Amino acid sequence: MISRRRFIGASTAALAVPLAGGLRAPRASAATQIRPAAGPQAGAAAATAATLAVNLQNNTGSDTVYAYVTGQALDNGNALMLLESDGQTPYYPTSPAAAGSPLAADCAIPLGASGGVPTPVTIPHLAGARIWFSIGSPLEFLLNPGPALVEPSVTNPSDPNIDLQWDFCELTYNDAQVFANISFVDFVCIPVALTLTGSAGTQAVPGLPGGGLDTVCAGLATQAAADGNGWNDLIISRNDNHLRALSPVNAMVLNSGLLAGYYDSYVSQVWQKYATTPLTVDTQASFGTVTGEVSGGLLTFAGVGSFAQPSAADIFSCNSGPFSPAGMSAEMLAILPRLAAAFNRSTLLIDASQPDGEDPADYYTNAITNHYARIVHATTTGGRGYAFPYDDVAPAGGADQSGSVSDPAPSLLTVTVGPVH
Repeated sequence: MISRRRFIGASTAALAVPLAGGLRAPRASAATQIRPAAGPQAGAAAATAATLAVNLQNNTGSDTVYAYVTGQALDNGNALMLLESDGQTPYYPTSPAAAGSPLAADCAIPLGASGGVPTPVTIPHLAGARIWFSIGSPLEFLLNPGPALVEPSVTNPSDPNIDLQWDFCELTYNDAQVFANISFVDFVCIPVALTLTGSAGTQAVPGLPGGGLDTVCAGLATQAAADGNGWNDLIISRNDNHLRALSPVNAMVLNSGLLAGYYDSYVSQVWQKYATTPLTVDTQASFGTVTGEVSGGLLTFAGVGSFAQPSAADIFSCNSGPFSPAGMSAEMLAILPRLAAAFNRSTLLIDASQPDGEDPADYYTNAITNHYARIVHATTTGGRGYAFPYDDVAPAGGADQSGSVSDPAPSLLTVTVGPVH
């Protein structure tokens, strides 16, 4: 399995500098970020063509839908690139004189009528790419000096796109393969589905069914009523209609007190357990299996490193406090995603062998867990789709949770906006 962090996360942070709130965090990271990419050997011919055919299918029920393609052009020095409105012409912005400058090209690709013929687009080799969709109105992308792309935000109340229905999927297309996934790491809004045809046959990720957002919001409201925590505060509505459901980490940006201390009792129980029981973590890499124990208040993997007790914000983000990857060794970076995933899924009290002893049926069964992720997986068809940053962690040979497709010789990627069933 190829790392989502390698193909998406490392490159995307350079793309977005929101006008408010600073740099966007790297895209949802993958469990296998330290594994080498599967690509051609030195001197071997590239497996992929210079461009990839992508069909954009409108199934939203609206005849006014726009798409955008953004990314870093691998064959042009990783330059920021957007496709123009014809879906074929690359546009390479130059650095503007001032922050918040408009794009110099029309990059809103109008899709065909709902249920009609797909709209074809062609993309070059891209890293950290996204295909965005909006219903009813175009999105507004701006430029900061660099150039850096100012992307739509769900946590900046002054963002010009804040009241629009919009969503995206993520992909990287390089000389080794295409790798694409749907994502709920930031929020739930419009159903997006993937179908990839290539040398591996046809792969599909159906995503949310019709009414999926309403189902997720109902689940969050039910959970809030059941445990008294603010899961209903993840729901964003406009005119009595659900607009989106934020992930906990994004909801906490808007309300820093939300779910504060939520994981404390669970973390304390985990620390108590592993003060007397060893925790084994299969790094699924050259480091093999490592063993940790709690001593002196730290979960320590001898000769490797230690983790302090994480907060709820650390667990939901997988990227702060003891889970911040800054300065970590490669071996610690292999332990981090598996430990963070076990906290989000709340399996550490029932399984001392991570992730090899994991059974998806046991995910989210503890009363204290990432209920947003639980509800998202329960809602998506087949239970697939990134619901937190390390949601691709799985036992060797285990079932995919992440909602990704990949192929070393792709011929067609179809991205459907709106339900496919």
